[in-house]
Amino acid sequence: MAARNIVAKRTGRGRRGSGTREQLLETAGQVFSEKGYAAATGKEICQRSGANAAAVVYHFGGMENLYKEVIHEARRQLAPSEALALAVAKETDPKRKLTAFIQLLAAKLAGSLSSTWAVRLISREMISPTPIFDEIRNKEMRGRAAILRGIVSELTQLPEDHPAVARACINIMAPFGVMLLITPQRIERAFPVLSFGPESMDELTRHMVEFALGGLEAIARNARASR
Repeated sequence: MAARNIVAKRTGRGRRGSGTREQLLETAGQVFSEKGYAAATGKEICQRSGANAAAVVYHFGGMENLYKEVIHEARRQLAPSEALALAVAKETDPKRKLTAFIQLLAAKLAGSLSSTWAVRLISREMISPTPIFDEIRNKEMRGRAAILRGIVSELTQLPEDHPAVARACINIMAPFGVMLLITPQRIERAFPVLSFGPESMDELTRHMVEFALGGLEAIARNARASR
């Protein structure tokens, strides 16, 4: 009986510790997205999360490791390359692969997540990147580029290393960069006829896919004509 009580107490502490860690992570994401890595302090993060002043060091080993964890969490929320690869792998037709790729990114960056700290933090990092973010960003960009190159190559019947394929990938990804930097809410203010609400996601995806396919068709046609 005594042994069971000891285990129960330890388990309870573990659960509380896990809850504190998750709360610190969430609060840190908010603070970092508002102030940036350089201006944020462990003291403020602990105060806002209701944790002990030493909690950041105890749970993460310091601010740098905490920031890395926050960046990884933001990446996890915003359609990481692994999720994109999985969505694309479920399709066999290249047009449906492109649709799956665009649909997932649109749902994340133009949908309900567009006003979260994760989007604000990645947007801040795109404008003024920290060394901590560079490695993660480069890995993510390479992953997404590899997925998209394969799709564009299939659709255009051009080699993956063809310059036209690379340019087409940039064209397809550019709108998502705009969504990150400007935010859908500001785009709506500039173009009141547009909506980025849940009811508009299918229409947005369809438009982006049709636009991309039209451009890819022209690129493939011009590439064939120049051979």
